[in-house]
Amino acid sequence: MQFWILTVFALVVAGLDQVTKYLTVANIPLFGHVDFIPGVVGLTYVQNTGAAWSMLQGMRWFFVILFLILTALILWEYFKAPMPFSKFDRWCIAAIYGGGLGNMIDRARLGYVVDMIQTEFMEFPVFNLADCFITCGCILLIARMMFNKKFWKDGKA
Repeated sequence: MQFWILTVFALVVAGLDQVTKYLTVANIPLFGHVDFIPGVVGLTYVQNTGAAWSMLQGMRWFFVILFLILTALILWEYFKAPMPFSKFDRWCIAAIYGGGLGNMIDRARLGYVVDMIQTEFMEFPVFNLADCFITCGCILLIARMMFNKKFWKDGKA
């Protein structure tokens, strides 16, 4: 898979995330709520200084360092020690990275992450578009590895 295509995809993910966050901040007051699909999902502007479920609050530099390490590992793996990832795996990794980049931009620029998507049909923390890409990329990558017998038999995708 061409590295630059995946890079552009990751940048598009981060860009879409940043646009949704900009629109949220510009149109919804902090802790304000707007119905989107009543009873299903709404938009509530919150600021998160931690990770998922607000874990590790105030650990901004920890996340920055972790992201830089992840970036270095991805570049090293792709250019120096390619692993047997399939094209699908690499798209999943690009989605995860793009979401991480979107959140990292917030952390570096604002000191917190803008979250806005709130499920109304169940109790769940408020999240953002970047979180969706990170979660979906991880689930798809793990599922593909779990259900791919060839991957487990000889370590190749």
